[in-house]
Amino acid sequence: MPIKRKTPAKQATPKTRSAKIAGNGAGNGHSSSSRPLLTLEVSPSISPRNKITIPQFHGPVPPGFLHPGSAISVSHFTLEDVGSILEEASELEAMPAARRALRYAKRRVALLFYESSTRTRTSFELAAKSLGADTALVSALSSSIEKGESLKDTGITLRSLGAECIILRHPNSGAPYLLARSTGLPILNAGDGSHEHPSQALLDLRTILAHLPPSARSTAKRNHSIGDRALQGVTVTIVGDILHSRVARSNALLLPRLGARVIFCGPEVLLPECAAAIGPGVEIERDFERALKQSNVVMMLRIQKERLAGLEIDLEDYIEQYQLHMHRLAAHAPAAIVLHPGPVIRGLEITGEIADGPNSAIAEQVYHGSIIRMALLGRALDAHPKRNEQSSKNR
Repeated sequence: MPIKRKTPAKQATPKTRSAKIAGNGAGNGHSSSSRPLLTLEVSPSISPRNKITIPQFHGPVPPGFLHPGSAISVSHFTLEDVGSILEEASELEAMPAARRALRYAKRRVALLFYESSTRTRTSFELAAKSLGADTALVSALSSSIEKGESLKDTGITLRSLGAECIILRHPNSGAPYLLARSTGLPILNAGDGSHEHPSQALLDLRTILAHLPPSARSTAKRNHSIGDRALQGVTVTIVGDILHSRVARSNALLLPRLGARVIFCGPEVLLPECAAAIGPGVEIERDFERALKQSNVVMMLRIQKERLAGLEIDLEDYIEQYQLHMHRLAAHAPAAIVLHPGPVIRGLEITGEIADGPNSAIAEQVYHGSIIRMALLGRALDAHPKRNEQSSKNR
């Protein structure tokens, strides 16, 4: 007897809702708009209860807006701000590492670097991680920047991904202002062209303060503030490529406000006469040895070959006139401390004997940089509207 196979019942096809869109996307005014309507099929399994919630992003940033947590120029800091940053740095330095790591746990910090960097980038990244923050590094050679994406669009992308603060290094002066006004986020300037490097000036200040006589240090500590006489009687000589140096500019804008005298020293091709007009308390001295005799602090700068733009420098003559070596330092400024923002080009602006010698505070600068950048990150994240209760509890 033949076996009868049951034909399976035909399953009902679920109905779909449709949305009709006029034309083919070319616009209703286009000749194709008379064609049949396009239909998008919508699955019935997606109900209003299951819809994806899209986060609300920042709206347009008001013209001229700069986030109060930004650090773009030292000229934006009051002396009270500077004192507060130094005080916060000391508190974070003294805090146990385990407690410090909870301070800004899971907050998001983006590092956006269009130029190479060792000290600044690593310092900021380790500072953020030591505070418990998550970091993301975006470099020009490994991102859509290489494909031509603008700074504005890159910043908006980072903001949309949840970045609460962006640390920016860029070859063009003024780039941090553009990013700040495009995103509305706190921007920490890690160096923009030949403009400024505010965190470097702050770490240089902290290094100088650490080498003041004990009486001066205890007075500043007792007052819990820093005033316009904190560096009274201190002469800082900055030597080398002043023309292209954002470090020289930031220091010249900050240190005289605290009572320091700043001397720029270098050949005219790297130090035009107009440089003295940057502000009060700044002067030019072409004779290096004469400048050394007046100095408590000597800051050596490298020649920035990548920014010379056709200028020709006789390196042999430069070394003879402006290199800091042991004989020159011992003869004219034996008690001066030696600073350098890095990278150090041994054998050009400075000898290895000086860089590794007892007067050198170059490694100390790197240490103070990490502490200062923790304080700047804390200032930026505390000012961000997304600050949560956890950050407050972990203080």
